[in-house]
Amino acid sequence: MKVLETMKNFIKEEDGIGVVEIILIVVVLIGLVLIFKKQLTNLVNDIFSTITDKAGTV
Repeated sequence: MKVLETMKNFIKEEDGIGVVEIILIVVVLIGLVLIFKKQLTNLVNDIFSTITDKAGTV
């Protein structure tokens, strides 16, 4: 019974991801996008141009 009670208390104490953690993750992701914006744009443009070129051969 002691183990079951301990598990119940552990589950009750866990709050999961808080708002602060989510905000920090979003800020880091936005920062990475801003830093690598040019490289990401070039990569996406290359991918779409390859798709367009290969679509004509199918």
